[in-house]
Order: sequence, then structure tokens, then C-alpha cells
Amino acid sequence: MTNRVWNGDAVADLLPRPTGLTGTPDHAGLRSMQQLIQLRWIATVGQVAAILVVHYAYGITLPLQAMFAVLGVLVVFNLLSLAWWHGRSRITGVALLVALLVDVASLTAQLHLSGGLSNPFLFLYLLQVALGAVLLRSPYTWLVAAATALGVVLLVMFPGPTRVPVDPADGLADPYVQGLLVCFLLMAALLVVFVARIERILRERAARLAALRQRAVEEEHIVRMGLLATGAAHELGTPLSTLAVILRDWQHLPLFAADPELREDVAEMEAQVLRCKAIVTNILLSAGEMRGEAPRETTLHAFLDDLAAEWRSSRPVRRFEYRNGCEQDPPLVSDPGLRQMVFNVLDNALEASPQHVALDVACRDSDLVIEIADSGSGFDAAILERLGTPYNSSKGEPGRGLGLFLSVNVARTLGGRLSARNRPQGGAVVTMVLPLSALALEEQDTDDE
Repeated sequence: MTNRVWNGDAVADLLPRPTGLTGTPDHAGLRSMQQLIQLRWIATVGQVAAILVVHYAYGITLPLQAMFAVLGVLVVFNLLSLAWWHGRSRITGVALLVALLVDVASLTAQLHLSGGLSNPFLFLYLLQVALGAVLLRSPYTWLVAAATALGVVLLVMFPGPTRVPVDPADGLADPYVQGLLVCFLLMAALLVVFVARIERILRERAARLAALRQRAVEEEHIVRMGLLATGAAHELGTPLSTLAVILRDWQHLPLFAADPELREDVAEMEAQVLRCKAIVTNILLSAGEMRGEAPRETTLHAFLDDLAAEWRSSRPVRRFEYRNGCEQDPPLVSDPGLRQMVFNVLDNALEASPQHVALDVACRDSDLVIEIADSGSGFDAAILERLGTPYNSSKGEPGRGLGLFLSVNVARTLGGRLSARNRPQGGAVVTMVLPLSALALEEQDTDDE
């Protein structure tokens, strides 16, 4: 494998705006609510089966009308929950608390109508407490526990209309013992299935939060580098301007005018100094310090064509292929960050493959897709595995490997993504997918007064 290094030129050009952790939707609460709704459907079916078996098989008279009315209310609440939370991306802890309290109230009403403390399914209260402990934070967890305790107290104070015979001495022949066994097996199964599933959801949420924290640390790292780059740009501006003036004066001296080779060298030196000044200007422009200079308006085709022509004219590439397959040509602002991101990827491809670099652009749906390919030996596996992390370079030199890290963050800031892969026929391809809406020129309303 050929070692590949990502250039970090014009660091501030690639600075994205820091994004907070609050902008990312938290789906853990929504998935937990979905688990509660599913559990409620299972409980509804189980209650219907239990009511019919006890009433008709065991001959214990139950107030069927009242009990099915409670079930009807539970079904309506579940349907309303489905409609209310459908399409939402965030569920609060208060919403989960209300859902669990409704379940506790429904269970209390059914137990009151079907035997009270003598009903073996009294221990389903513990399932509600377990769900509250997993889903909620304190003090909400304690509110669920207090609600179940209050339910037991109410069952003691207000006995229901049904009396269930209890005689544990009969063993498995006693209906109470049979119901107790069924209740135990049901609770064990539900705890294994649903609590484990909810626990997995919470672990995934913790992993996402850890990834967001890591992203915040990386973006803070970029901000620090941007401050250093901006300071360096201020310091470099004056000497570069001085060098440009001196080189321009040298071209008119008789010594250089009489020697074509020296005159050509001085012209090349002046061109490189001007290129350095342009990089410094882009750094200050990205940092918002070029006051009085409005962003340049252009179109997608003009931006890409100019970008490809500028890179080709300033790099010693033997064969450069540029293909623009976009039929759309929306107006946009010439973004120095996007320009430098593409330049960095092109420079990296040139380093790996001086004989051939290809730039392909396409518009797919509402995205701009930029692919840069080379004919080198491809990426090391370790580079691909740690794509987008700082100092991810196989050169082993201090400070190297920032180009890809910055490019990934620019793409992310624009709402897109950057990926890399090795080609089966040799070489590598880096793909940048960016939404056209993030690049388009925003129309400003004007008042005709």
C-alpha cells in the first residue's frame, strides 16, 4: 500500500460552525413509548383471556360489563397514543410517566373489580415499578412506585364486588395458586423480553450521546486550530505583500530582463507568492475578517469549472480528467471552505498518483455528488477504519493527517458526508455528497418603497 497523507493547507478555510448536542433528535424516548404501547396491547389481549377463563371456566362471577369498560378505555388510550406520537422524534420523561400512571390506574381498577388483594395478578404492580425504574429518572421512578403503593392501599380500603376463594393448601388445584403461577411466568417473560429490549435502546442512546460528545470535542479542536490559523494569516499578510512587490520590481531590472531563464524563475516565484496571498485571503475571509468584501455570487457550473481549471493550472499533474454531469445550474455563493475541501482531496490524490487524477461531478436527486479518483495503490486499511479522525496519517510525521479530518467536518457542516474506498482495479475514490440546498444562494426579500 502507498502511504497517503491529507494536506492541511488553509486550515481556517475548512472550519465548520460548531454544532450543539441539542440539535440531534433523541429517538430513545420514542422507541420506549412504542414498547409501552406494544406491551399495553399484549396486556389487553391477556386481560380478555383471563376474564373469560375465570368467569366461564372457573365459575367465578365477574362484573363483565365494568371490566370490559375499563378495557375499552385502555384501548382508546392506546389508539390515541399511537396517533399522538406518530411521526414525532422526541418523547419527554413526563409523557412516559403519564403512560405508566395510566397503566397503574387501569390495573388498579381491574383488580378492584376482580377480587382485590385476593387476585393473584396483584403482583403485576411490580412489573410497572420495574418499567418505571428502567425508563424514568428520579423522582419520576418514585412517583410510579408511590402510585402502585397507593393502588394497594385503595384495594385494602375499598374491597371490590368479587370474592376469590383462596386455599393454598390445595396446591395446584387451587385457582389462586394457578393464577399466581401464571402471573409469575407472565412477569418473567415480559421482563426478559421488554426490559431487555428497553435496556438495549438505552444503551444505543448512550452510545449516540458518546459519539456526539466526541464530535463536540473534535469541533472544539477545529476552532482552536482556526484561531491559530487566523493569527498566522495576519502575520503572513505583510511579508507576502512585500515579497510580491520586490519580485515585481525584479522583473524590470536589466539583469533579469536580459536573462529569459531568470525572468521565468522570477515570474514563477511571483505566481507562487500570489497563490500564498490567496490562501491567506481565504483564511481571513472564512474567519469573517475581510470586511467590506461581499461573498462572490456564481453558479454551480461556473464554480466547479473554475475550481477544476484553477487546480489543474497550479498543480503538476500529468493527466487530469474533469467531467461535470450536472444538468442543474443553480445560483450559489462561492464558498472558500468547499473549494479548499475539494482542493485538499485533489492534492491528496495527486500525491498518491501524479500520473492521473479524475474529478467527476453529478447531481442525484437533490444532492451534489463529487467523486475524486486516482490510480495509486489505495488507502491503508487503518486509514479507512479511522476515517474522519484527526492526525489520521500513515506518514507518521507530527501535525500531518488533518486534511481529511477537516474535510469530513466541512461536509458534515453542510449537511452532507464524505466517504472513501479502494477501487478493485487499483487506486482510491473519495466521494463527497452535499445537499444542493446547503449551497444554493438564498433569495433576499426587498421592499419596493
